[in-house]
Amino acid sequence: MMKPAGAGAGPGTGTVEVRVERPQRPPVHPNSARLRARPYYRRWTPWLVPAASIACVAVFLVTMFVNDCPNRSAGNCTAGFLGRFAFQPLKENPLLGPSSTTLLKMGALDVSKVVQGRQGWRLITCIWLHAGVVHLLINVLCLLFIGIRLEQEFGFVRIGLVYLISGFGGSLMSALFIRASISVGASGALFGLIGSMLSELITNWSLYANKVAALLTLVLVIVVNLALGILPRVDNFAHIGGLISGFLLGFVVFIRPQFAWINQRRVAPGPQAAPAEHKHKTYQYILWIVAAILLIVGFTLAIVLLFRGYNANDHCSWCHYLSCVPTKKWKCNSSPTTCTLNLQAEEPNVLLDRYEPNSFCLARRCSQMYQRCPFHS
Repeated sequence: MMKPAGAGAGPGTGTVEVRVERPQRPPVHPNSARLRARPYYRRWTPWLVPAASIACVAVFLVTMFVNDCPNRSAGNCTAGFLGRFAFQPLKENPLLGPSSTTLLKMGALDVSKVVQGRQGWRLITCIWLHAGVVHLLINVLCLLFIGIRLEQEFGFVRIGLVYLISGFGGSLMSALFIRASISVGASGALFGLIGSMLSELITNWSLYANKVAALLTLVLVIVVNLALGILPRVDNFAHIGGLISGFLLGFVVFIRPQFAWINQRRVAPGPQAAPAEHKHKTYQYILWIVAAILLIVGFTLAIVLLFRGYNANDHCSWCHYLSCVPTKKWKCNSSPTTCTLNLQAEEPNVLLDRYEPNSFCLARRCSQMYQRCPFHS
């Protein structure tokens, strides 16, 4: 209450009350501090994806150092001016990389070593190996292009889980179908990231605009990349296994709360509060449960079958066409071929007498008469 100047100076003048209305503070929700500290739609600073890319490059450099083509190869090395880091002859490895013997030593996926040798760690180490510079550049560029955006949206923990588990799933699928060749590469993990983008769009369908266009674009990208996988020397089974694993993982780790639920938690309840909103839609819970069950059952079954020596090709006569379709330009079968012994090596290697489109590497055992070529995924 305020009294104006001159008040009480003469008779008949009364006191004038002036009331000043101040805006009241809006009621504070008891959980508002926690909501500000942990937003549900924040932007993360990506560091894991760049670190994984650097790790792939570093592992490749170590692989080339171990390869030491000038001292270990009987043929003429490519780019000999690189010294110890020179590549194997193009006739042996056209991707500008090491020999299959070096890849095996570094941890490439070899079913016989995984099953008979109980070297299950190869299912993980093969993700970080690459057959050559061309293979490395393609995978690293794709990882940066896809992974950085996902890490900004969902953080390094969830992206790291999807990347590693999808790569492991791709290795399992490859080991069940490709028996006569070794396999290296991170494409299974990359396909897992793409698959997780698709399932994330589906499970959070109500949160997106232009969702149909985004869905069609993702499906087109997946179809085109799987179609490229039918070319020789490409391990399309790793692509398929990684894609399925990532697709199911996306329903589990990329589920988002609804906007209405978030907004309701930021507003203090009033006398006429709106009905409580659920954090997730019913279909999101259903997809989460189904995907989690399929992941657990699928991985358990695949691991058990693999270590029991199960060969999926014996029960699926047409499945090999998913990884390679023969044409007049190339062949897909691992047919026997003549060989000679390299007595300088620690163990017999198969040196191919001729270059075939689907074989560019050394086989390990001449007695088996099989080409053991590094598939890159």
